[in-house]
Amino acid sequence: MPTQHIPYSETGYFSKIICDYLDQKEQVRSFYHRFPDLEGFSAQIAEKSVFKTENREILVKALRKQYEKLEISDLTSENISLLAESNTFTITTGHQLNLFTGPLYFLYKIISAIKLSRKLKQEHPNHNFVPVYWMATEDHDFDEINYFRLHGKKVKWNRPDIQDNNKGAVGNLSTEGLDAVHKQFCAEIGSTKIAKELCDLFENAYLKHDNLAEATLYLANHLFTAYGLVIIDANCRELKNLFIPYIEEELNQQTSFNAVNPKTEALEVAGYNVQVNPREINLFYLGKDYRERIIERDGNYFVHDKEMQFTQEEILEELHSNPEKFSPNVIMRPLYQEVILPNLCYIGGGGELAYWFELRDYFEAVGVPFPILLLRNSALIITEKQQEKIEKLDLSLKDIFLNQNDLVNRKIRKISNIDIDFSPQKEHLVKQFKAMYKIAEETDSTFLGAVKAQEIKQLKGLDALEKRLLKAQKRKLGDHVKRLTDLQNELFPEQNLQERVGNFSEFYLEYGSDLVDKIIDDLDPLKPDFTVITL
Repeated sequence: MPTQHIPYSETGYFSKIICDYLDQKEQVRSFYHRFPDLEGFSAQIAEKSVFKTENREILVKALRKQYEKLEISDLTSENISLLAESNTFTITTGHQLNLFTGPLYFLYKIISAIKLSRKLKQEHPNHNFVPVYWMATEDHDFDEINYFRLHGKKVKWNRPDIQDNNKGAVGNLSTEGLDAVHKQFCAEIGSTKIAKELCDLFENAYLKHDNLAEATLYLANHLFTAYGLVIIDANCRELKNLFIPYIEEELNQQTSFNAVNPKTEALEVAGYNVQVNPREINLFYLGKDYRERIIERDGNYFVHDKEMQFTQEEILEELHSNPEKFSPNVIMRPLYQEVILPNLCYIGGGGELAYWFELRDYFEAVGVPFPILLLRNSALIITEKQQEKIEKLDLSLKDIFLNQNDLVNRKIRKISNIDIDFSPQKEHLVKQFKAMYKIAEETDSTFLGAVKAQEIKQLKGLDALEKRLLKAQKRKLGDHVKRLTDLQNELFPEQNLQERVGNFSEFYLEYGSDLVDKIIDDLDPLKPDFTVITL
């Protein structure tokens, strides 16, 4: 069956600001630079062409060092070399170091970057475009990354030694304790040839590497090096050196707070939720086993929850001596990315784009081009068997995205041999009461309240009767309802999008390495619709 599409706004799973952005509504226009279309990319290429040659050389050298222990494809190696050329640009996505990639959309992010790079090469044959995965190695929220879901079960990495969810940058975490996770994972997936392949992949990634950054680099490279993906760990002294001027400005002038705070207020005025609020200083200090906020008070600088204090002169000296100890938070990380990469576009989920929308004025304030923002592809994978069930139940694409209660009620009304829709009766009742209002007004207007109360009472009575009849029909058609809800629960586990819950391994077990090729074939990053893929 061909790939199907549904507008994001009709899925019920995407925020107002994202739907308005995709529709290019005027009230969102001030929060982004260029829209992700071919015309926008042509202009972005011209603007980003000023990227410094020396920055490219440092970037390539750092990447070669990070990859020195890995076997990579000729295409990835060529892409790294091309980054030294002035006509080469990156298409970047980022993600946390979730255990075994975490939710399924990890694949969609990277595939979106790969497909867009290919598309732009077709449009601009004299330029090169490199897909980049930015590993969030400096994050410190262990609880967000220490598990993945498989067949409805939570496969979790337990680390009793990590207190308060913070043991410093997660990329530096040792892979201690993952042998137990490996054992659980292998037992769960069985003993087929593909299961053995997945089991070996987990072992090679997590049991044969010392820390989480190295393990994730190995895993993502294994899955995507054939497609030329370049993976970057920006927790690197050489790359942080390039960011020193911006860190220094942040410490001295709190530029990000002064630029972002008015933007968050503008978002609220426009009727949108604010994703993150800036701090006065949007930097952390990185230690061996901690990542804590830098706070300025009365001209001195403190590291939160640590007995560390600097004068202004001392902290600037520390910055120039040890730039790797300064870690940008969610507000400054995007700027760091754009400073060290010749980047045209950031590809992210709805939540990520929502905080990028706060940053345009900050980029202008520091003189760095703001990238094009592209919503990553979102998809629902349906098996042939599930597609057959959809057809037998006479469900449309829009039907399966409905709230489950609405879906059941709609189908019960449709298949029932009696009409359980009292809309005509309610309309008739309202017309009758219009006449009663007229009589009351002509007789004694004080009776209008009593008439209104009676109208409300009778309409509520019809609502209650309709619900009771629907409930009775659900019992009568119980088998149909069960098949309906079972199918939707398969497609939307935990009443959520499949891509936000399940792990890629569930589908890889069935389709092997063909899974990635199939998804690559079916996703189009510049098509602003949700994709439904039948495998």
